[in-house]
Amino acid sequence: MKTEKDCFPFIFSLLKKTCDMSSTTCCISNVCNPQRSRLSKGYQSILLYHYKPLGFVDHYCQCCCIFWYWMNCYGRRLRRTGPEQLNSRNDLVSPPQHSRVNGWSLPLHTFQIVALLFYTYLAIVGFGIYIPLLPHGWKYAAYAVIGVLFAHHLVAHLVAITIDPADQNVLAKKNYSSPMPVFDRGKQKHVIQNQHCYLCEVDVGPKAKHCSACNKCIADFDHHCKWLNNCVGGRNYWFFFNAVASAVLGVFLLILVILYVFIQYFVNPAELRTAPQFERVIENNTWLAFLPVAPAETTAAGILAIAVITVLLGMASLLLLGHLLIFHLYLLGKKLSTFEYMTEQRRTQNTRDPESDVEITENTSVRMDPLQVGSCSPPASRNPSSFWCL
Repeated sequence: MKTEKDCFPFIFSLLKKTCDMSSTTCCISNVCNPQRSRLSKGYQSILLYHYKPLGFVDHYCQCCCIFWYWMNCYGRRLRRTGPEQLNSRNDLVSPPQHSRVNGWSLPLHTFQIVALLFYTYLAIVGFGIYIPLLPHGWKYAAYAVIGVLFAHHLVAHLVAITIDPADQNVLAKKNYSSPMPVFDRGKQKHVIQNQHCYLCEVDVGPKAKHCSACNKCIADFDHHCKWLNNCVGGRNYWFFFNAVASAVLGVFLLILVILYVFIQYFVNPAELRTAPQFERVIENNTWLAFLPVAPAETTAAGILAIAVITVLLGMASLLLLGHLLIFHLYLLGKKLSTFEYMTEQRRTQNTRDPESDVEITENTSVRMDPLQVGSCSPPASRNPSSFWCL
């Protein structure tokens, strides 16, 4: 039987060194040490890879999940996973928390701010510097195609953030100004049982899950996205998907434009100086940015340096967005949500390993540290871990 170490020897050697260097329990300690892969007394094992024979697409999607799990772990400081058992009744009672309306509810997530700033940077650099340098015919085609993609992405992205993805019954009853009632896990095993949420105090749909980051039930829950700072569910999934797809196409075309300008500078720079404003420029080393609205002089070195930086950033984002788009295309083909896919993987592992302490039911709710999206620590519950944007 293969182990994670057999599948990813280089990565695991690095992870093992990281775990050994820390005096505290690493958030990936279950990965570094397979013998500790099951946590007792209310903690669940975190399944990262399955050992049954897989097709290429299944293997690819699971590798994506592993990659993003580690990314989330290393994005946070190493910390203790918590006590082995709940020592008092107070540990079973969740304190009251306010629900979040949408992705604009405070606190804003760092990834959300980074995404918006990066979009702004690409728009300024692309439409302000490089597209105006294209030959006359290609220039307007690039303005039209890339402009439509960027505008489409912006609208879809903002709508996905702004929509309240809560279940319809939650929307009808919810008063976001009031804190959520206290949930006593000593009385109810799960937040949602028999399609009734004991926190939202309403009946919910069969695919609704209670996200403790948003602290409300999400209709047709898919995952909680840190880049949107909002849950993705039935009400905003297609806006999320359109935002990802348009981002992939837009970034890809913008990279092609910048690469063309970069190469053409060394092959035939005159092709990049066809704008009428260049007729008044005497020195060949002087270039103009932000044409034609606000021409600003710059140097060739500046144009090339920004091109290299933008292409590197664009390729990194294209790799991540491409992973995400392929994964969701796979889920759409299988007619699964992210939550259902991960739950099915855990259920499969549970049947193969009878000693596993994970319990999966239809009433399972999504457990995360309150207002801390994508915690690396195993939650103090037998419910599946949080699911966030890959």
